[in-house]
Amino acid sequence: MRMLLNIKFPNEQFNQAVRKGNCGSLISRIVEEARAEAVYFTEQDGQRSVIMVTEVTEPSKIPALAEPWFLNFNATVELRIVMSFDDLKRSGIDDLGRKWGELSGRD
Repeated sequence: MRMLLNIKFPNEQFNQAVRKGNCGSLISRIVEEARAEAVYFTEQDGQRSVIMVTEVTEPSKIPALAEPWFLNFNATVELRIVMSFDDLKRSGIDDLGRKWGELSGRD
């Protein structure tokens, strides 16, 4: 299943990593080990942030995705299962709408 990680860095911890000169190589290593299919760097709420999408084969793999951010940057990590538009089309959403829409009494 595809997972979206929303990672936010406290400014001081990230600043320390930048000052040490190992920030880029550390992030590169974390992203490579996660085998991310997409990675975006941005700002959220005044903090440096990463939005990353990767494949997770089972829940026991989640700590390997989150711990490097926690341990190296004291980051906040939010995890969400996501799907592509193709996944949504295969989900049977229209059938679910007919099934549950009728029961709710809504058109």
